[in-house]
Amino acid sequence: MAVHTLTAADKSAFKRELAEVVPHLRAFARGLCGRPDMADDLVQETLLKAWAAQERFEPGTSMRAWTFVILRNVYLTEMRRNRFRGEYDETVAERILVQSAEQEEPIHLNDMRRALMALPEERREALLLVGAGGFSYEEAAEICQCPVGTIKSRVGRARAAITAMLDGGEMPEGDHAKAADAHASILAELELVSAPAT
Repeated sequence: MAVHTLTAADKSAFKRELAEVVPHLRAFARGLCGRPDMADDLVQETLLKAWAAQERFEPGTSMRAWTFVILRNVYLTEMRRNRFRGEYDETVAERILVQSAEQEEPIHLNDMRRALMALPEERREALLLVGAGGFSYEEAAEICQCPVGTIKSRVGRARAAITAMLDGGEMPEGDHAKAADAHASILAELELVSAPAT
């Protein structure tokens, strides 16, 4: 990959483009991991890595696709690192013990989030990129470093699995406290990202 010498104007343009993709990165990260705190850490690490590697960014190409690749790699590294380490979230544990009786948020949003998080990681990732992120199958394949046919298959299977879970009423068990905190913001951000630019 070519390394470019950046002028002050180049750095300013890079910073502006990078700032514009932050909401997209947050939505993708939240969809991947389902935890707002972890998603924010992933985005922060992605931004640091992108800033450090700005000379390798090809001007005129998609900043969003480039940073999604970085975020995906950060996420996969983190998952490999944590594979054998259980996580205990004291805040979530406390909320479970003192869960309020207010359960007025729509059940279908919680069900959708639980169904999404129940998907195998690669299917969830493909569905988020194509369905919510607005990437073409070709762009998603490039981000995931796999053939286009694989992405199409993952998206199709993800959609079928979610439909079956929602229509069949057999939702996976989930952390209701996490869902109550995270699902509204995840879905709102995914809708924002997938909305056509005005």
